[in-house]
Amino acid sequence: MTPRQVALWRGLAAVLVGAVSVLGFAPFRIAIVPIAALAALFLLWRTAATARAAAGLGFAFGLGFFLTGTSWVYVSLHTFGGMPAWLTAISTFCFCAVVALYPTLAGWLAARLGRPQGRAGFDLLVVMPACWTAGEIGRGYLFTGFPWLGLGYSQVPDSPLAAFAPIAGSYGVTAVAAVVAGAIALAGVRIAGRQSRALFAPAIVVALAVGSGAALHRAEWTTPSGKPVTVALLQGNVPQERKFDVDVLPSIFAQYRTMVEKTDAQLVVLPETAFPVFLHQIRPDYLDALTKTAVARDGDILFGVAVADPEARAYFNAVVSTGASTAQAYRKSHLVPFGEFLPLRPLFEWVLDVLQIPMADFTAGSSAPPTIDIAGQRLALSICYEDAFGNEMLRQLPAATLLVNVSNDAWFGDSLAAEQHFQLAQMRALEAGRMMLRANNTGVTAIVGPRGETLARLPGFVEGTLAGVAQGRTGATPYIVVGDWGIIGVVAIMLSIGFVAARRGRSSRAETPATTDLPEEPT
Repeated sequence: MTPRQVALWRGLAAVLVGAVSVLGFAPFRIAIVPIAALAALFLLWRTAATARAAAGLGFAFGLGFFLTGTSWVYVSLHTFGGMPAWLTAISTFCFCAVVALYPTLAGWLAARLGRPQGRAGFDLLVVMPACWTAGEIGRGYLFTGFPWLGLGYSQVPDSPLAAFAPIAGSYGVTAVAAVVAGAIALAGVRIAGRQSRALFAPAIVVALAVGSGAALHRAEWTTPSGKPVTVALLQGNVPQERKFDVDVLPSIFAQYRTMVEKTDAQLVVLPETAFPVFLHQIRPDYLDALTKTAVARDGDILFGVAVADPEARAYFNAVVSTGASTAQAYRKSHLVPFGEFLPLRPLFEWVLDVLQIPMADFTAGSSAPPTIDIAGQRLALSICYEDAFGNEMLRQLPAATLLVNVSNDAWFGDSLAAEQHFQLAQMRALEAGRMMLRANNTGVTAIVGPRGETLARLPGFVEGTLAGVAQGRTGATPYIVVGDWGIIGVVAIMLSIGFVAARRGRSSRAETPATTDLPEEPT
């Protein structure tokens, strides 16, 4: 085959490997698949002739990965956003191409810092895992961030590697998983080179990672505090296409009132924008009835609703409490671009005309929100997509005793999104060492334990109430104390080592005369 044909086949292989990686995430949860896929990508990077070729392989991998894993973007924009099919297809592809730039940059950097003619162990165990992790960190922070489908999430909650989450967060799990992928790739290199005796080192790396994770899994980072609280998480299953229909509003209010009255829990949680109106538009007698119901059982109710601020000429995606405790509110601070706010308005204002999304221009709430103190607990609230950002959940920790997320994943229909989103929530519980309560309009509504395990959940797309008991916990995991800074520091050190080694390698090659310049030895 010609060099161009070889490059084409390698690119197609990278696309396929990226697509297969999605099997590691919910709802499939085959944790070894994305690690093996990353090992394959590392091998492709190592055989790339140039940094440009390695970057192209990273882009191909990312494109296959995100087109498969975030195909729900199409559902959201077209089915529920009303965007024409042709424009939705273009928009979805462009979105996936943009986020695929992060593995592209990781591949380019790996080729620049790696030494294809040097020791495979250094490249595969240090340089490439560091570059991959740095790419994921960049994806989670830059341009409002999109940490969805980070490698670390694929290990939650059952993989031994998940135990690194309370220490270094999701990116820490990513780094360990990437090192394991490097070890698998190194074993492949040595087997291909018929160096079977040299498999000891990669085997030790894998054993250390898995063994350490298994040992850490038994660690108790937080302790129970106070009396357990009975909870009821409501799943209204209101179809997204009918939710903002004024003719349907009376039935939505009646439905949730009935659901609230049928439970005797101390803490009742309704989904995001459970009442699809502004708070001031809810009839006072309706709110009074909810409050009296909660007070009668010495409890509290949390419900999602939009809150308008006439003085600031702004409105917020919020969660409001009512009941025996003082009324409190949480305002969402990390908004979804194009779904909840419009970035670069002069450039993208036309998007609001195309998309048919009610309340699509919220204002961000405080970046340092207090806990919501109700039902004898201190709650760290997040709304929908906010629970994708572990560093932001730390704002209310270690003060909070429970984590609560309210969502409305009806925007994504019966796609992969809801289960993937649930896996993010499991990671947040594991990082914080606290239970997570999730109330979602169409699912996944669930109670998650402090180890990220599912204690109870409702099936999707049914109306129901998930009743259970939540135990508050106090204390701080190492991740609560250090946040993402710990793993950022480790990755920076690994990249620095790679940079120094690459410079030394280039210097030594420059100082060594080429063999073609040497005189031939006499025969």
